[in-house]
Amino acid sequence: MQEFRDRGEFKRNGPILEIKQLVKSYQLGAVELQVLRGINLSINAGEYVAIMGPSGSGKSTLLNMIGCLDRPTSGEYWLGGRDVSLLRDDELSSIRGSDIGFIFQSFNLIEQLNMIENIEVPMYYQGLSEQASARRARQLAMMVGLGDRVTHRPSELSGGEQQRVAIARALANDPLIVLADEPTGNLDSENGTEILNILLELHKQGRTLIVVTHDEGIADHAERTIRLLDGRVRQQ
Repeated sequence: MQEFRDRGEFKRNGPILEIKQLVKSYQLGAVELQVLRGINLSINAGEYVAIMGPSGSGKSTLLNMIGCLDRPTSGEYWLGGRDVSLLRDDELSSIRGSDIGFIFQSFNLIEQLNMIENIEVPMYYQGLSEQASARRARQLAMMVGLGDRVTHRPSELSGGEQQRVAIARALANDPLIVLADEPTGNLDSENGTEILNILLELHKQGRTLIVVTHDEGIADHAERTIRLLDGRVRQQ
């Protein structure tokens, strides 16, 4: 695996992400529950997009689809020029590891590992050498302003610092897209503002950001806000 990859071809060749007539249903006994009802969505490389909607609107299910954590019942999902809705489970796992960076509300750091080791985890599964992954992890730690705390474990970091580690980890494999699920939901306003500023800086650097949020303040900074209602896109 290369340490850094050229993502520029997607700016020249069209959307980095396309969803076409995507439907997701769950079978609950004899009842079929349709959560997503024919979603159509296109996102270009370098866009900052917010996804909003009330509870039950389908935000989390759509995030799972975009993150290749679940499969659609029908429809197409193209990521980086590939129809990932047709891939096998092992292929989806590979896509998650190489092309998607995840930022979670609850950070999801490994308590037994220090900061640098947490950032290195995604690179381990991509086969990057120990020296290259350590170098990349330290660069990312400095980028999020934690270069002086690399040996600290999650319990020794504040909530805002833990989320900054999670952002660095999400960038470890230079993903095509970065997905953030309520990234400021567990933070106070000051730390939330710091995380928002980091996301804005990533956007300035050309990162493709997709943020699921209830926070209108975060959505206000996005280039586009997609609002869901009852499993459908109601507004863009």
